[in-house]
Amino acid sequence: MKKQNHPFHLVDPSPWPLTGSIGAMTLTSGMVMWFHMKNPMLMMMGILILILTMIQWWRDIVREGTYQGKHTIMVTNGLKWGMILFIISEVFFFVSFFWGFFHSSLAPTIEIGMMWPPKGIKTFNPMDIPLLNTTILLSSGITITWAHHSIMNMNHSQTVKGLFLTVILGIYFTILQAYEYIESPFTISDSVYGSCFFMSTGFHGIHVIIGTTFLLICLIRTMKFHFSSKHHFGFEAAAWYWHFVDVVWLFLYISIYWWGS
Repeated sequence: MKKQNHPFHLVDPSPWPLTGSIGAMTLTSGMVMWFHMKNPMLMMMGILILILTMIQWWRDIVREGTYQGKHTIMVTNGLKWGMILFIISEVFFFVSFFWGFFHSSLAPTIEIGMMWPPKGIKTFNPMDIPLLNTTILLSSGITITWAHHSIMNMNHSQTVKGLFLTVILGIYFTILQAYEYIESPFTISDSVYGSCFFMSTGFHGIHVIIGTTFLLICLIRTMKFHFSSKHHFGFEAAAWYWHFVDVVWLFLYISIYWWGS
């Protein structure tokens, strides 16, 4: 390591932003080919490139933060602010979906029968799978908080248990959401209700999958003793993200599943 007289991390040259860009472009082009030509090969190649890029990029960051000591207090503060601003941007992303939903539901137009839900739409029972999913996510909020307190109290076994339960609950939520989509009596093309429902719950589902992956990586790192009570921002960022996913689901459940039905 080169000696430096400042607490900042000057990023080393890395090929992963380039390979990530190539993978994203390949995936996008491959999806177009899959939609129009029924050929998924290019899309699968794009997914493979992105997965390999993520594994190696994350590996490099773990090395520089855990073993090389490059994530100083100053760098960690910068990472915290980056995560906070990222979550704020995600909040406004979901605000746009809620805006579209309430714009259409509070003043339904003649094209949808001047009623909400629109004429011909059979909605989900909010006391069925949606309520179970709400219970699952609220429970996962408890388990991730349990893991967070355990890591600050240097209780390794409790941290692993809390993280493991949170990952299992995230996977369970995703399976139930997929089952609900399969059984859905309407599609994304069924008026503005279908569009609002599947765009908002679908993007939330993607965020749950991303958050579950985030927590799974943290679980593996915890089992490898990468975190200490003072140096665990990777875990903390995952916990913040998961709480954000929890809160968004509560708004989705109350507005779209319960009030909107």
